[in-house]
Amino acid sequence: MCGICGEINFGGAADPNAVRAMMEVLRPRGPDAGGLHGQGGVVFGHCRLKIIDLSEAGQQPMIDAELGLSIVFNGCIYNYKDLREELTAKGYRFFSTSDTEVVLKAFHAWGRDCVKRFLGMFVFAVHERDSGRVTLARDRLGIKPLYYAESGRRFRFASSLPALLAAGEVDTTIDKVALHHYMSWHAGVPAPLTILRGVRKVHPATTLTFEPDGSRREETYWTLTVGPRAEDRHMSEADWRAAVLDSLGTAVARRQIADVPTGVLLSGGLDSSVIVALLAQNGQSGLKTFSVGFDAVNGVEGDEFKYSDIIAERFATDHAKLVVDGSRTLEALPTAIHAMAEPQMSHDAVAFLLLSQEVARHVKVIQSGQGADEVFGGYHWYPKLMGSTDPTGDYARAYFDRDHAEMREALTPDFVDEDYSRDFIARFFAESRSASAIDKTLDLDQRIMLVDDPVKRVDNMTMACGLEARVPFLDHELVELAARIPAELKVRDGGKFILKEAARAVVPAEVIDRPKGYFPVPALKHIRGPFMDFVRDVLDRPAARERGIFNRAYVDRLLADPDGTLTPKGNSKLWQVALLEAWLQSHGI
Repeated sequence: MCGICGEINFGGAADPNAVRAMMEVLRPRGPDAGGLHGQGGVVFGHCRLKIIDLSEAGQQPMIDAELGLSIVFNGCIYNYKDLREELTAKGYRFFSTSDTEVVLKAFHAWGRDCVKRFLGMFVFAVHERDSGRVTLARDRLGIKPLYYAESGRRFRFASSLPALLAAGEVDTTIDKVALHHYMSWHAGVPAPLTILRGVRKVHPATTLTFEPDGSRREETYWTLTVGPRAEDRHMSEADWRAAVLDSLGTAVARRQIADVPTGVLLSGGLDSSVIVALLAQNGQSGLKTFSVGFDAVNGVEGDEFKYSDIIAERFATDHAKLVVDGSRTLEALPTAIHAMAEPQMSHDAVAFLLLSQEVARHVKVIQSGQGADEVFGGYHWYPKLMGSTDPTGDYARAYFDRDHAEMREALTPDFVDEDYSRDFIARFFAESRSASAIDKTLDLDQRIMLVDDPVKRVDNMTMACGLEARVPFLDHELVELAARIPAELKVRDGGKFILKEAARAVVPAEVIDRPKGYFPVPALKHIRGPFMDFVRDVLDRPAARERGIFNRAYVDRLLADPDGTLTPKGNSKLWQVALLEAWLQSHGI
């Protein structure tokens, strides 16, 4: 819904000019309005995308002089109307109809614990006028981003990493631990790290409280345990099917709350199709749906219109198809790369940008199917972890883009030493409260990989176009339900078995039983012609050669045989290397 930023100075006055510089970068996230508010050592900035309460009463930063609080907020609280009624009964008076004001009043009523009452996606910062205390919070599943940089007694935060760069004085040295993760996990870098040593990000499900003297308190307010519960042993497969469909229906309905038109990104896969079906079941008519397709390359199809058309026709949606040729994909690449808060190698980033540009002409809010594969066990490596006696090794072999031996071939000595990513996996699995290898893996993918790959990608690309994406499969109540379902009911028959069986009540069988598809951009998997020219130019620039991250012999090998160097997930290692350099260059690093 917005972009937020701010500075806390524990030794003097905060710098409003630094906050204005961050706001300028965040403007695409909130093109409808903006505001800045400061008091002593605290300055907040906000760029607003008007979704709920379109009046000026919903403007941010929002200040409540009676309560002595100011707030900047990004996201949406889907149960804000119920909370408003509860707060009104407690004697609170409201001057707007926004969910922002509900967050502010809830913070006054319940303190940091207010986050436990919120159903939604959010980050916010609240300044208490009388105590000088500042509290930051991020939603349970990290749907909304929150980055920060520290220098001396100054703390800055923002909705994107590039915004912090605009404020200046950021250490842009490459973090070699984060680099190892980037090169291992399909560009995912777990919090609190980012690819830059001077920028960090707040963990999901976390509150961070600062006192005026600079002391801080960090708390985790929600945890997830993946695995069956003793109290669920009476649940049959039919019971789980019904529970999943009911919970997902609730999650989808919640995300229709808006004072502006909404739509659905309809890929033609199960996940987006069941969202459309459930909205239709709830009485939604004239729903706007959107699909995108690309040129085929090397025999790889670039669209799934066959399946999205089935759903659009079955449920009589107002459907739009965007067909993108290779020249437009290439033209959009620099914009997509610049819009990334962190470098993201997935081919579909540019797809989401192009689709978002089109969708934003029609609606301001869309629902999307991200998260279903991680929550319901849809990926091809999950069956390999069923019964595994070596979960760390089996996960690394199935998921990592390259092993540590290849990492030493890829990176120059200054940027590689320990096997940080494998060590991270081993540590996470040892500390996970889940019992089996497959449940530990699902735990990892939901709490770590999901946040810093697909969720971040969708947020970055949609918000770059002033479009808010909502992800019902990451409704935390649905995630908690799915976590309890026995793993064999999730990974059976190619994955997402229980979701597929639940969806049969509302989705045509030809969509459910189709081969698994992905959001394809073939030109970035099989790099040819002008796309190869783009990649070669990025890697041959003086900035790339002088930075010296990659061994040139490794780069030349990838350039010589790009199709022969795909990751276990079938993605281009060459694009991964080039994307990192392109992102750094795009941001003047």
